[in-house]
Amino acid sequence: MTTTSAPGSDIVIRNPVTEDGTAMWQLLVDAGTLDVNSSYLYLLLCRDFAPYCAVAERGDEMVGFVTGFTPPLRPDVWFLWQIGVSATARGEGIANRLAFHVLKDHAARGGQYLETTVTASNKPSRALFNGIARHLDTRIEEQELFTAEMFPEGGHEAEPLIRIGPFDAAAVARATEQ
Repeated sequence: MTTTSAPGSDIVIRNPVTEDGTAMWQLLVDAGTLDVNSSYLYLLLCRDFAPYCAVAERGDEMVGFVTGFTPPLRPDVWFLWQIGVSATARGEGIANRLAFHVLKDHAARGGQYLETTVTASNKPSRALFNGIARHLDTRIEEQELFTAEMFPEGGHEAEPLIRIGPFDAAAVARATEQ
């Protein structure tokens, strides 16, 4: 398990352990800004996909998390599924630090791309991913993936695919030094 903390910061970023799934789910529910999935799913993500996920802690409190995975047929891709930061810690750059924590290991394993989906109205996430592409000095592309009509509950915005890359370990290292 990798742990990082920025100089002068009281935030520690690390890969999760199974027991973190409960706190991740609760942070998600409390934030009220992301789709809420089964608590069971977060336990599975922490157990089986820990290298592709990270948590941010201030003392004993979880203040952020990122979940993701590498698609089995596309090992050069890290799909960032959800990223959330508690209301008490927003504006501190935690989302960026969480993403780069996972990107560093992903690139070390030969990963070259980050993919995610982001609704058109989610301006904070769009700014985050534009910033990541800028820091990595690489392309960001958008294409249709999940249309609004595909969501059975109705009222869900389209989720276009955002693809960042290619990048390599050296680009990620340079970006984390900025």
